[in-house]
Amino acid sequence: MAQIFIGVGSNRQREQHIRDGIQALRAVFTNLCISTVYENRAVGFDSANFYNFVVGCETRLDAPAVVRQLQQIENDCGRDRNGASPASVTLDLDLLLYDDLITTQAGFRLPRADIDRHAFVLCPLAELAPDLRHPVSGKAFAALWAEFDATAHTLWPVTCGLHGE
Repeated sequence: MAQIFIGVGSNRQREQHIRDGIQALRAVFTNLCISTVYENRAVGFDSANFYNFVVGCETRLDAPAVVRQLQQIENDCGRDRNGASPASVTLDLDLLLYDDLITTQAGFRLPRADIDRHAFVLCPLAELAPDLRHPVSGKAFAALWAEFDATAHTLWPVTCGLHGE
């Protein structure tokens, strides 16, 4: 079984789409762990605020199959890839890590390049896997988060019922 981490985001009907996304992820992957859900402003474009979090889980699928499965879940949740603006995202599922695999394949790169660039990815990943090491830098995610300049990226935890709140 491979240990994977998935970045999850939504800025349109956020609570509904992340609940639907979690339900779909539970149907495909095992041993799901869900970080705190954070709200943050969009990065790089104007839009409604996003909900973002990270899911850790296990799978027997290979990395390309995981990416295809995540895209299918996004599609099932109404993701529009045909000229749709990033300002309206029903569900975004990004494979962040697949064990310690380092690869660039058609359609994806592992580890995902923005892990240590965005607080909405690094903070929840460090929460779920503080001692896990980045496959490229070798630094623990907790250490990467401790070094991160969080003043440029504001996050705030939200309650949306994923953890029985």
